[in-house]
Order: sequence, then C-alpha cells, then structure tokens
Amino acid sequence: MNHPYTFDPLPQPAVGPGEFAFAAVGLDHGHIFGMTEGLIGAGATVTMVYDADPEKAAAFAERYPTARVASSEQEVLDDPDVRLVATAAIPSERAPIGLRAIEAGKDAFADKAPMTTLEQLKAVREATARTGRKYAVYYGERIHNESAILAGQLIERGAIGRVVQVVCFGPHRIGGGRPDWFYDPAQYGGILCDIGSHNFEQMLYFTGAADGRVSTATVANYAHPETPGLQDFGDAHVVLDNGATGYVRVDWFTPDGLDVFGDGRTLLLGTDGYIELRKYTDIGTDNGGGQVFLVNQEGQYRFNANGMTGFPYFTRLVRDCIDRTETAMTQDHALKAAELSLRAQGDAVVLAP
Repeated sequence: MNHPYTFDPLPQPAVGPGEFAFAAVGLDHGHIFGMTEGLIGAGATVTMVYDADPEKAAAFAERYPTARVASSEQEVLDDPDVRLVATAAIPSERAPIGLRAIEAGKDAFADKAPMTTLEQLKAVREATARTGRKYAVYYGERIHNESAILAGQLIERGAIGRVVQVVCFGPHRIGGGRPDWFYDPAQYGGILCDIGSHNFEQMLYFTGAADGRVSTATVANYAHPETPGLQDFGDAHVVLDNGATGYVRVDWFTPDGLDVFGDGRTLLLGTDGYIELRKYTDIGTDNGGGQVFLVNQEGQYRFNANGMTGFPYFTRLVRDCIDRTETAMTQDHALKAAELSLRAQGDAVVLAP
C-alpha cells in the first residue's frame, strides 16, 4: 500500500551483554514475562529472581538461565549489580516492592496497575522525588503494542492534526484457574484501577495532556454473582487539561468464540482525520492483530504494524536508568495515569453489586 509516511528505525539494544543487570521479584501476573522479554530485547540481563512460591521462581530461572533464584527479596536488594527490580506481584504489593527497591538505591519497574491506593501513590511520588530513582510502569497495551506505537508516530507526523478525543475499549476473558486475589478488590484494586489503567495512560499520551479529571465513572458485577468481589464492567469519561476528552470501557465479557483474550480497540479522533487500532484481532478477516486504520484529508490507509516499530520504550528505559534521563516515559506521566485510574475507581457509581 502506498502512503506518504516514513517511520522511525527499529530500536537497537541499549547496552551490550552483561552491562545492565535487572531482577524479577513477584511473579503473580504473567506480564512479568513481557516485561522481562522487553528488557532483554533492549540488551539487559536478568540475573536474579525471587518469588515466595519457589516453583514459580524455579520455572522463571529455567526459562531465563541467566537468572539465579534468590533466597529472599532482601538478597536481591543487597546485590550491588542489580540496577532495576521488575515486579508483577499481586497489584496491592507492587508499590511496596518498588518502594523497597528504591530505598535500596535501585530503580523499580512495576506492572500495571502500579498501585491500588492513593496512599501508595503519595508514597511513590515522595520516594521518587526524594531519591531521584525511577518507578517505571509497564503500560503494555501501548508500550508493548506495535499498533499503538505506530499510531503515536503517525500523530507525531501530523497525520490527523490535533488529537481531541481518545476512546478505548479493553475487553478481557476471565478464563479459568484465576487465583483468589483476582476476585478481591483490596488486592487487585478494582477493574478501572487494574485493566483500566492502560487506557488512562493512552488518553494522556495520544492527546499530549499532562493532567485531567474524571467526569463520570461506573463499575458493575453484571454476571458473576458467585464471585461478588469481581467487577466485570467499568467505564469512565475524562476531561483533559488541554481540552481533549477520553473514554474507556473495560470488561470481562470476551466470548469463547473469539480466538484471542480480547478485541482491544482504540479510536483516536483528530482535527484532520482519525485512527482506529485493532490491537489483537481484526474479526472476520485473516489479518490478525496489529492493524492500524488511518483516514485523513489525503486518503484512507491500513497498516499492518507487526514488525514495523519494535518496542523502543525498553531501550529508552535502560538508557534512562543509566543516564538518569526521562526519554521512555516521564515519572509525572506514569503516575498521573495511575492517579486517574485510582480516582475513577474511587468515584465510580456501582451499577450492579
């Protein structure tokens, strides 16, 4: 397909083998593997792993032979060679682990949701400001998704003018064998705090906003009375500080007939066009995920983003940890996205208990 755009070159490793060591602590969510793969792709080396479940730690070390199983979290924190601690622990435990890493003189890299309370957010803001250490967040639906990365590059090139609205749909499948914490809002934070956090980050990023306020939010448990702590639906409207708006709907209603975990989509409305992201599937076709649709004053375009962008966030994060810069994502941005998700969750009207 002909189009007038040139895109950024694929990212290259930030460091050579053994130059940047990181550890994994807390393996409760499978995102730890995406986080680890991203860092390894940027040239980093995972050298230690710890989890309270020794079987999880052993399986991780088998998958990544450079990682030695630590006897405790403290052993990881005491290792002077470990520069970054990645965690995908139970959501309510992520901020405490990250704060302990920061106090030990290391940077932290937390899976989303990066915290589950405003008190944790306050503590992270204080610690990062006081120490200069990083509390990076794995908002994987943007930073580890090539369709979202390509959309960002199109926006940078003015393809749709000024972005005035971001609409996000984040359906998920519950599946089976979920741990007990998955159904406990005190541990997972609630649906808008948890899977919704991806989308609040995208609202800020794609519009270039620095702040916002939640105008409405709702949550519900429509169809799972056997697990009353689960919220299977949530949505929120956000008004951003630059006049743009955002909307997110997240749910646990992906039907079994879909061949991926969820038909995640993002719609970006600009003053000169619009972009639609079909991130994980393009239903009714053989295109697969990673599809980017662009309509603007010049024409209509479809991009298969797979293999087009790579994942520059990880290369930038490794360099940021070394150079003490903020090229991957600013601390303010990462925590503002978390704050919006927490405020939406806290203010949400409960539609169905």
